[in-house]
Amino acid sequence: MSSTRAALIVIDMQNGFINDQSRHVIPKVVELVEWWEATGRPVVFTRYHNYPGSPFERLIHWSKVQHTPETEIVPELSQHAARARAVVDKRIYSYFTREGAEIASQEGWTDLVFCGVATESCVLKSAVDAFERDLTPWLVTDASASHGGPAAHDAGLLVARRFIGAGQLVNASEVSVGAC
Repeated sequence: MSSTRAALIVIDMQNGFINDQSRHVIPKVVELVEWWEATGRPVVFTRYHNYPGSPFERLIHWSKVQHTPETEIVPELSQHAARARAVVDKRIYSYFTREGAEIASQEGWTDLVFCGVATESCVLKSAVDAFERDLTPWLVTDASASHGGPAAHDAGLLVARRFIGAGQLVNASEVSVGAC
């Protein structure tokens, strides 16, 4: 990845997605973000906002992450988000809102390295959308988690292997040595 234009995309590390099933990933994401910042490469955070009448509420019957403090980036990452290239607010699963897509295009990024919550939904959808935009997605397995628990995380990794290729799933130590 050293010869590419890469960005780290930190997906939805918000209070409303952190629970006993996903809390363990916070230190790994912090470590990855700090390493990435030290290389001088760009970091982007996403922040999901649910809303009354959303498909999430109407179809899934899920009405969380509509208000603060649930919508706020976790305290351990809030200072990093304040320094990030951008914080992309979104009302969909994917990083690729109009703003997210424009940033990636304007910056000329070729590789997007995804981590965060939730592996089986927002992280996976963002990686697949990058793949379909002819970008190279990387999914950092040990810096991603699911508030739905390990089975949901594992399901997301299984589907990701089929969607974007098994070689695109890496752990944080592989990212830090440039193996991807």
